[in-house]
Amino acid sequence: MKIFPKISESEWEVMKLIWKTNPLTSEQIINSLSDKMNWSTQTIKTFITRLIKKGAIGFEKSGRVYNYYPLISENECIKSENETFLKKVYDGALGILFTKFLEEKNLSNDEIEELENLLKNKKEKNSNKDN
Repeated sequence: MKIFPKISESEWEVMKLIWKTNPLTSEQIINSLSDKMNWSTQTIKTFITRLIKKGAIGFEKSGRVYNYYPLISENECIKSENETFLKKVYDGALGILFTKFLEEKNLSNDEIEELENLLKNKKEKNSNKDN
């Protein structure tokens, strides 16, 4: 598995913005996040710099403007974070995670049906692999 950089909770906000729309200038990132997160311009610039150093985003310079874009995909990053969390908190036991989640979370009938369908499809795929 490819090793992904450890991205802080605050850096995730920058990444979500860049994943949604890219490339983005630092001005666009600052305008989008300064009010939403109540961060200063310098704080946002620090997060951008950290993400560049971590290899999560890249940039192209066009005159005096820097255009930032992701170097890692959102799906791959989420998968890596999920695996890290599962190992750290549940020793990799996915069943325990689901059991705890389902015991503590109120789900609508639609959500329950969606989970049932996901599990049914997963079971069918596993059955097809065995044949």
